[in-house]
Parts: sequence; structure tokens; C-alpha cells
Amino acid sequence: QVQLVESGGGLVQAGGSLRLSCAASGRTFSSYVMGWFRQAPGKEREFVAAIRWSGGRTYYADSVKGRFTISRAYAENTVYLQMNGLKPEDTAVYYCAADLAGAGVAIIPGGYTYWGQGTQVTVSS
Repeated sequence: QVQLVESGGGLVQAGGSLRLSCAASGRTFSSYVMGWFRQAPGKEREFVAAIRWSGGRTYYADSVKGRFTISRAYAENTVYLQMNGLKPEDTAVYYCAADLAGAGVAIIPGGYTYWGQGTQVTVSS
């Protein structure tokens, strides 16, 4: 059974940084894509970033390009989201997601089968 456990959320001032972690277990993830999504109150869940476990190709939403970096630690089965230059509009619950890699990379929640429980990120102005 695939399990994804996020950690690293918290409260930070605008301009600050946080690093989220997603510990994955229950499968060999070499054929998977790992994604980060976020959901703010009253809004739909939206794509943030994704990475192909094999090869490490990355994908980003325009709103976070240049500020966020997704990476993976192969031996530790962990995916990271380094968030710099945080803005109040980045406030949301951040979710880790996983699914088998295909020709493309899904940027909608329906494209992922496995989800973590989420971790809260709050950016104060």
C-alpha cells in the first residue's frame, strides 16, 4: 500500500522560506511521478510542481516558477519542495501526490491516485 507523509509546513513571514518533505513508502517509485498540490480555503486544489522519479525532470506552475524547487532523494524515497520568497497568496494546505508516469505529467488532481494528508503553510504579510 502506497503511503505518502508530508511534513515541514508552518508559519513564516512573507519573503521567508520553508522546505516541505514527502516520505513515500509501499512501492518502488522509479516508474512514478510525484507531485505537489495546494488548496487554499474556498479554492480548488491546484498544481504546484511535479518531478519524474526516474530522470528527475521537473514541472512547475507559473505562479511558483523561480521561487519553488522540487527535488527527490532517491535512496530515501523522499520528495522535497523548497519554497523561497514566500508570499501571503502561497498560504494553503500542501499535498503530496503520486501516480505512475505516463507520456505527459498530470497537472490536475484527478491525474494522481495516491495522496498524503497535507501540511499547512501559512505566510503572514
